[in-house]
Order: sequence, then structure tokens, then C-alpha cells
Amino acid sequence: MCELFCLSSRHPTRATFSLKRFAAHGAPDGRNIDGWGVAFHEGRDIRLYKEPEPAGDSPWVTFIEQRALSTGLLISHIRRATCGANSHANTQPFARELGGRMHLFAHNGGFDEIAARFATSSHRFQPVGETDSEMAFCLLLDRLAPLWQGATAPTLKKRLAVVTEFAAEMRPLGIANFLYSDGEFIFGHGHRRTQADGIVAPPGLWFRHRHRGATASAPVDSGVAIHDHHAGEAQEMALLASVPVTAGHWRPLAEGEIVVVAAGELVPS
Repeated sequence: MCELFCLSSRHPTRATFSLKRFAAHGAPDGRNIDGWGVAFHEGRDIRLYKEPEPAGDSPWVTFIEQRALSTGLLISHIRRATCGANSHANTQPFARELGGRMHLFAHNGGFDEIAARFATSSHRFQPVGETDSEMAFCLLLDRLAPLWQGATAPTLKKRLAVVTEFAAEMRPLGIANFLYSDGEFIFGHGHRRTQADGIVAPPGLWFRHRHRGATASAPVDSGVAIHDHHAGEAQEMALLASVPVTAGHWRPLAEGEIVVVAAGELVPS
């Protein structure tokens, strides 16, 4: 199955955070060999790198690490193709503009018969590729679009209500683990995934919060270093991943659970 990962932090953090370790999930001799993508939010816009080749064998991963980009919000995806050709258009994360800002979506799983559901009505957002994941993203944005028509951003309560309803509609169609970001909040939905024993069961997503004090040194956690810490200021980080990618305590999300993170912390909902 595909692998999801995201990082949210209070202060900008080096983009190398967990990227190399995460890319190993997509090594050429591994299961996830059909492409990868990583997106960094920069205000209302994003930097998006993706290619339909194995992440573990990609010079672009080395390039991204050498660029040492800093960001407070990162989403990455390693693809195992189950729907749609192995192409750039079908490689995640997917990105669209809504409300004058870029939105991101990455999905792990599959949605049966979503194409038939998508075809039953007209849509403002249309898929570029052929994947069920991109169709789901377009459906989600169609539901969110009315909230973003005003001069101000909608409340978190309204955004979460739409995402919650959307997730409930998607779960009966298949496996529905996803990360959705509107540049301010990341919504992580955990469902089910194929576990190590071959059984399809929860958890489909894991969460970890990490706090580092103002005087703490930059540690290396299972090969993952924390960089660009603001001197004299505490750092907060929130991580979501298909499987834990660092040492430390990770909490499995319950089946159908949605968490919201922003600025490195879990947002009460």
C-alpha cells in the first residue's frame, strides 16, 4: 500500500526531516515502487516535487535534501499504483487552488465505484489523471468550495464538518486513509490498511507530537535530525504517518478518527 507522511511545526524545520527515512519505504526492491511526491507549503503557495519513479532510487530526493528547504508544513506520499497508469499526473500529493490558496491531498487506499459516483453530476474541480484518489480530492473540494467564497477564511468548525462528512462517505467505498491540507490546518483521517500480517485492519494512520525546549540541543532521532530551530524558542512538531517513521511514542488513530494539526500541535475539535 501507499505510504503517507506529514510534518507540521511551530517554527520552520528543515525539509530533510524524515524524508530520507521515509523514501526508504519506496526503495526499488520494496513494495512501493510506482512514484513519490513531497510538497512544502510557503504561505498561500506550495513547492511541489513529484515523479513516477521509485523514491529510494531518485536523485531528486538527494537534491531536496541538499537544498535544505525549511517549512512549517510538509506532506509526502509514496505510491503503489492500484488505479491509473504510472504517470506524473497520477502521482501524489495532488494540489488545487481554492480561496486564493493551494490545497493538498494525499490518499492511501482505494475507492470502489467512485468513478460512477463522480460521473453522476457536474463538478467545478476535475481530475487531471485517472486515479480514484484524485477524484476523491475533487469531490472534497467541491464540498468545501462554498465555504471559501467569502473575503475571510471559513472557521475550523465549518471546514471540519465538511471533511468529516466526506470521510464518512468515502469509508464504505474502500480504504480511506488521507491527509488534506488547506495551508493552515492539516486534516488526517485514519481508517484501515494492510498490516504486516496481511490482515486489512486499523490503524491506517499514526500520530506523534514532539516538544523540544528552548535550550535543548538538536537531537538525532532514529537517523532523523531536527534543524533550523529558532534559538531561545521552544519547538512544537506534529507528525502523521502510515507507519511510525521515527523512534518515540506514536499513537494509532482509531478507525474513522480525524485529527487536525496546525503549527506543530494537535488542535482541539
